[in-house]
Amino acid sequence: MDHDGGADCQGFGVGLEGRYAAGAAAERALIDLGASADWTAVLDGSSRSTFNDGAPSGTRRLPDNSTIDLDAVRNWANCAHASACSDTELAAVTAERPWGANNPRWQLFAYGLLSEITAPSIVSPFYVIVLVADDPSEQDGNPLRDAVDPMDPGAGVIQVRGEAFGPRGAHRVVALTVARAVTGVAGPATLRVISWRALS
Repeated sequence: MDHDGGADCQGFGVGLEGRYAAGAAAERALIDLGASADWTAVLDGSSRSTFNDGAPSGTRRLPDNSTIDLDAVRNWANCAHASACSDTELAAVTAERPWGANNPRWQLFAYGLLSEITAPSIVSPFYVIVLVADDPSEQDGNPLRDAVDPMDPGAGVIQVRGEAFGPRGAHRVVALTVARAVTGVAGPATLRVISWRALS
């Protein structure tokens, strides 16, 4: 794989474009998260965004002919290496993941070329991936299920991670925490972005 979790971009302009790409992918994913009535299906990987280019695994080729491995991207987010994560690693208490059994278990939710979700006139060299995971403040001990107890601080809250991969090893990441907004109105949920930050 030509890109990995530690790759960084070279060139200020490419870096800005990469951050825009990661943010645009995250915003696209929010549309489908708002339409999903069951975030447990999202968290366990059985429900994905309509923005995808096939099965949620394997290698993809970018416009510059470099490649990205979807499984490796997920594994980097979960256990900081490209190979498959063990259950012990996923639940390990570390400085970056101190919640043990409630550690987020990132799942692929949306992925494809950025040009597929932007205006037809915009040609982008970036491939984007959105991963989702349970909010670690939940206290149910099951990161593959959204808490059902409304008193649980993580109920109805989900983490979203947008990643963009592009030319010359460009890699940008944004992280969002999103909650369902209680409106009392039937239909797609209104989402509230609690936090949005650039990780790279």
